[in-house]
Amino acid sequence: MNKVKNIITIALFAVVCFGFSAVIIFGPKKDYSMTERRSLKKAPVFSVQSLNSGKFMSDFDDFTLDQFPLRDGFRSVKANFDHYLLLKKDNHGLYLTNGYLSKMEYPKNDDFINRNLNKLNSVYKEYLKDSDCKIYLSVIPDKNYFLAPLGNYPVMNYEKVISTVKTKLNYAEYIDIFPLLKLEDYYYTDQHWRQETLEPVAKKIGERMGTDLFLKMKTETLENPFYGTYYGQASLNVKPDTIQYLTDSILENAVVTSYNSGSPKEAFMYDMKKAFGRDPYEMFLGGADPLVIIENNNAESEKELVIFRDSFGSSLAPLFVSAYSKITLIDLRYIQSGMIKNYLEFSNQDVLFLYSTLILNNQL
Repeated sequence: MNKVKNIITIALFAVVCFGFSAVIIFGPKKDYSMTERRSLKKAPVFSVQSLNSGKFMSDFDDFTLDQFPLRDGFRSVKANFDHYLLLKKDNHGLYLTNGYLSKMEYPKNDDFINRNLNKLNSVYKEYLKDSDCKIYLSVIPDKNYFLAPLGNYPVMNYEKVISTVKTKLNYAEYIDIFPLLKLEDYYYTDQHWRQETLEPVAKKIGERMGTDLFLKMKTETLENPFYGTYYGQASLNVKPDTIQYLTDSILENAVVTSYNSGSPKEAFMYDMKKAFGRDPYEMFLGGADPLVIIENNNAESEKELVIFRDSFGSSLAPLFVSAYSKITLIDLRYIQSGMIKNYLEFSNQDVLFLYSTLILNNQL
């Protein structure tokens, strides 16, 4: 009887092993993980050289892990087991505390910060130094600034980051928005801030730039839930967010132009196709874009604003539209600084460097 049981056990084990292997090797492959927000590994190309070097087996291991059947389910079981039963503080830097998901941004990376600020200085020397533009600077705290101390997680020295930024970019007038923000201004499952809470931030920046903003906006709510970047990466059971956005007749009549392809193309203040797509936060000005121009033909002045920004700026920029005839947003991650002169001449604009500590501490 025991022999029969052993045979059945071995047979079932073999079926499972070979079955999963067959699915991985011969089954349909996924190119992208919606939950993890990343491209998945493809099957490596075999060669004697890659086999001898060990690269083939290493790449094959990564491929099988990414293409493993029921991968998301197993990831969720493991993550919840580690967090709730083993009480692990984090999973590869991702952590959950007070209902918020985040990724530890520690320690302060001086090399990246200095490299990024040097990049901004190059823009200043090339375009702004001899111009009559008024230059401003504001730094956005990442969510860890508020969240990490609540769970006793390590956190970078933000005071030193700001001090370094102000020293390196001493030609710009610094606008401190840290005191205007709190944890509740950020999404539970994503790194970004909530647009519907940003009116105080926009007003302060506007006041310091000598601009009155007319912010009498209505709040609209997306019907679909928002599963932010950290939701899929952490694989923990957390309630999804809801995206709200601000609008009025000024925004509805503004003209938005994208230069994502190098040529001007009609775009949207709020891209509803992307609102129901892979990453709903990309609804704000269409997401990643090297250069976007917003024109307000009903503006009471001819003032123009240029914002050098990261993805946080996509949701803040619409709040400035009422006060400017033209707003140009530039994301230096997707455009070489030498190309800017093909699209823009700097003359008598307000120029705002607006970056999150998340980007400054990594790669701009």
